[in-house]
Amino acid sequence: MRTYKNYLSLFSAFILLGLSSCAINPVTGKKQVVLMSEAQEIEMGQQSDPEIVAFFGLYEDPELQEFITTKGNEMAAISHRPKLAYEFKIVDSPVINAFAVPGGFVYFTRGIMAHFNNEAEFAGVLGHEIGHVTARHSVIQQRNQILGQLGLIAGIILVPQLSEFVEPLSQGMQLALLKFGRDAERQSDELGVDYSSQIGYDATEMAGFFETLERQQDNSGAGEIPPFLSTHPSPEERNATVERLALEWQQKSKMTEFEINRDSYLRKIDGLIVGEDPKQGFVENNTFYHPVLKIQFPLPTDWSHQNSPQQFQMAPKAGDAVMILTLASGANLEEAANTVLENYGLTLVESKKKTINSMPAILMVADYLQEQGSTIRVLSSLIQFEGNIYSLMGVTELAKFDSYQSVFNKTIRDFQELRDSEKLNRKPDIIKIKTVPNSMSLEAAFKYYGMPSERYEELSLLNGIHLTDQLNKGMLIKVVGK
Repeated sequence: MRTYKNYLSLFSAFILLGLSSCAINPVTGKKQVVLMSEAQEIEMGQQSDPEIVAFFGLYEDPELQEFITTKGNEMAAISHRPKLAYEFKIVDSPVINAFAVPGGFVYFTRGIMAHFNNEAEFAGVLGHEIGHVTARHSVIQQRNQILGQLGLIAGIILVPQLSEFVEPLSQGMQLALLKFGRDAERQSDELGVDYSSQIGYDATEMAGFFETLERQQDNSGAGEIPPFLSTHPSPEERNATVERLALEWQQKSKMTEFEINRDSYLRKIDGLIVGEDPKQGFVENNTFYHPVLKIQFPLPTDWSHQNSPQQFQMAPKAGDAVMILTLASGANLEEAANTVLENYGLTLVESKKKTINSMPAILMVADYLQEQGSTIRVLSSLIQFEGNIYSLMGVTELAKFDSYQSVFNKTIRDFQELRDSEKLNRKPDIIKIKTVPNSMSLEAAFKYYGMPSERYEELSLLNGIHLTDQLNKGMLIKVVGK
């Protein structure tokens, strides 16, 4: 038991640590308490970067990557921390987002690159993210909060007992998902205006891009609102502030022209994948298909799912069970089964060899006894197919296992080879840049290029303009195709 004296000593130690960790903020020039040095901050970023890349994967587009690297380095050179070794990367995610982690690592998803409509919009968001780095917002936020391990299924809160089985977020991913407070976001908005204006871009376009993204909130399936739009102040106030700051900057500047560069940017993203990439696996009609691995299996009814390069996870709304698909390690099924038991600290209850849709398999029931005395029961299947061994596990509390066992069994029993040629050869949607043949509305242009009417609103958001807006002859627009 700790005494009052113990607590006083701990408090004093914390105060001493804080006093010994004062640093000058590069942006404000003021002293602030931080609990890590710049060297530690850089090391954190270097450790986080491979974790983030492994989680998302990199999007392979050499021309677009060269563009963001060139512009990123140009902007970093005029920032408040020009000596950091910045890295700029496009990650393979359809979600509309950009984020940065300490030490100068900045990431853009292909989803946000698809939704920019000119270089100035990109530059504003680039400046915003570099601003988080230069103002050390991640470091300050680390000081202010302790991040727990989170399940990866959006909207699902798993019961704590199951957290041993759900892949925890690495430090890098925790930093990537970090949300900042009102003051930090305002400061990054100001820095986004400052930095993008300094390298010659019209920062009012940054406000216009924010307005386009606000429309996403009312468009289900168009992607999530990025963290830099999800905090207070209100989007309307924020957009107005950004536009005002941009205009004030331009009025005070000796520069007379600020670039937008719409056409050059659109040509750079011609061919960019939008939405889910089927080769990474996709869910359709409550079934998961993976064309590259050539496998498929059904999802339990009304379960949410989350797909990542490492694993595919499913969970009911109640959050009291989870199913996980991963690749198992081992030279054979027996070795893979032993590895699963060892890695998760499971005690085997029963095991039997089976054949699942012509594929050799081992089915195990095993228990995980927690320190507090509760027991988790696992139905684990190891299935061998075309050189891979798949681990498909159903996990829940022992008391609920009987009610979930048939659900687990159905998904496992229907794991099979994917033979449907349409699914195997499914191509992703890609952006195609088209020239408007005559003056017409955006809706008329979509009709001219044969876009399905149910996608008009989605495509108008992709273009950052409304369906009723009038387009001039020769204007470039985005449509989608295979």
